Amino acid sequence: MKKSLLLALTPVAAVCVAAMGMSSAAAAGSTNYQASLSSLNHSSGSGTLTLALSGNQATVTEHVTGIADTFMNAPYPHVQHIHGGAMGSCPTPSADKNGDGVISTTEGAPSYGGIVTTLSTTGDTSPAAGTNIKTAPSGGTYDYSRTMTLDAATMSAMKAGTAVIVVHGLDPATLSKQAQGEKSDLVPSLPLAATSPTLCGKLVASQMTSMPNGAVKTGGGSTSGIQDKDLYALSGGLLLAAGATVAARRRLSRQS
Repeated sequence: MKKSLLLALTPVAAVCVAAMGMSSAAAAGSTNYQASLSSLNHSSGSGTLTLALSGNQATVTEHVTGIADTFMNAPYPHVQHIHGGAMGSCPTPSADKNGDGVISTTEGAPSYGGIVTTLSTTGDTSPAAGTNIKTAPSGGTYDYSRTMTLDAATMSAMKAGTAVIVVHGLDPATLSKQAQGEKSDLVPSLPLAATSPTLCGKLVASQMTSMPNGAVKTGGGSTSGIQDKDLYALSGGLLLAAGATVAARRRLSRQS
């Protein structure tokens, strides 16, 4: 009887193992990263960013709110980047070395490193575009979405866990008089507030996986991706296994 029970369960077990293998293969298609953006330098803003990576192709989706809204009677341009190669963290107040109450971009660099990718709205995404305010998202609240190719330095920072998202641009009115009179450490023709960090968040790998084609999971309604089908198959296999066990026990009971 034990042999009969084993034979009855073997095909079902094979189905379960196959379903688990399919689920693992689907999950290996791409990786999701996410960052929770917190305020720096007297900013009251916040934001969230997700990055769906497939190979070296990244789809970045971001929502930012509550940061400086206007600059010289126009929507405030907020240059933003993926920084990397340093400690992989956001700076603390102790990073303000000159005591002006502002952590400038260079003062924060030991924590988050240099620019590896510019999160521009169009065109160049290299570090060379890092201070181009013409291609920066603007306003106090904005949604950003773009698909781009990541270079080796950015991929290396993400893999090493040192990638950090930094959004720049402060409201000068919130700064000390000393800081209001200072020039940008990156673009001397601009005030310090224009290029100093306003939001910062470490980019970390998410536990969620996305479709092998790199599509971003929305989390809404009905998701019928490959992973879900595999999970359904696995669940069905487990139910079959449970049913086979119950049936076998009943046969043994009747024959005893």
